[in-house]
Amino acid sequence: MVDAVVFDLDGVIVDSEPVWEEVRRAYVAAHGGTWQPDTQRRLMGMSTGEWAHYLSGELGVDRTAGQVADEVVEEMTRRYRDHVPLIDGADDVVRRLAARWPLGLASSSPTRLIAAALTATGLTDAFVTTLSTEQTERGKPAPDVYLDVARRLGVDPARCVAVEDSSNGVRSASAAGMRVVAVPHGSYPLDPDAAGLAVVSLSAIGELTPQLVDDLG
Repeated sequence: MVDAVVFDLDGVIVDSEPVWEEVRRAYVAAHGGTWQPDTQRRLMGMSTGEWAHYLSGELGVDRTAGQVADEVVEEMTRRYRDHVPLIDGADDVVRRLAARWPLGLASSSPTRLIAAALTATGLTDAFVTTLSTEQTERGKPAPDVYLDVARRLGVDPARCVAVEDSSNGVRSASAAGMRVVAVPHGSYPLDPDAAGLAVVSLSAIGELTPQLVDDLG
């Protein structure tokens, strides 16, 4: 039995991971830091505070973590004002599932970017609750955000299906006890251990149907 479905935002509903990478790469280069080959993979799923400290500390950006967070999020907000890259069909999938189950959103994006994305895509009313990892103690791959969303929905995490695209996101939802549907981004494939945690892996969000969710129950 499935009592609720919990979506990630970046990479599942909006194709924002490439935008995040572009913005943060440019920011690191502009402020004296050095982008590493594994940086994007490590950043995916980190909370705002975690990635800001990572850029300021490990990558050598000459700004405080607070400045990094404010300035990068401001640039992302500007990008979203111009264009929110909705993944084809994602809004239809969300609405079809919202007609059957209460939906939650568990995102690593800051609260104001979540609001901007949902407003731009017309999906604000589809979710019973939304939560950013900036409001939890730890970001993904820790289970905090998924556990908190389940509590807000009033459901057992074991009776939730989570929809994720990144390795850290899959690890997070799985650690919370949820059944995870993975929809990996073509440019950011799942690590083997994370792929093994997903109960099903889809090639596109349009493959996520109410029947598939029912079958996971």
